[in-house]
Amino acid sequence: MLKFKGRAVLPGTIKGKALVTRRGFNTYASFFTSIHEQTGKAVCADTGNPELYGKNLANRIICLPGTAGSTSSGAVWQRLVKLKAAPMAMLFSQQIDPLAAGGLIIADIWAGKRIVTVDQLGDAFLDAVGEDDFIEILASGHVTVYKNKH
Repeated sequence: MLKFKGRAVLPGTIKGKALVTRRGFNTYASFFTSIHEQTGKAVCADTGNPELYGKNLANRIICLPGTAGSTSSGAVWQRLVKLKAAPMAMLFSQQIDPLAAGGLIIADIWAGKRIVTVDQLGDAFLDAVGEDDFIEILASGHVTVYKNKH
């Protein structure tokens, strides 16, 4: 069990399984296919992110350094929430950028679904967390990682 403390941008208390990327996350490229389909899935379509490409991001906790977003990210997050295909949480090792923060806040306010968001967890967090590790997030920004023993 590993514990980290970050800044709760969109606080909440949840538990779930991790998906991890150590690259910048491009919101539009990752969800391009998903926002045009109504499958309830969010299969990553970003070929530039081999760690996530082809994986279903819906209802998972995405662990990442930061985003390489676009101005369309607000509309993308809102659409994902409406399609019930959004991740449960976004955990950033670095400080969240304004476009990602704005998009996640839009989903929270306009679509009525909070994607729990914590940033500034540090490089040690991203070094420690692995795919399918079980994560518990508290509204205070405390994150506990339970290592998955494959």
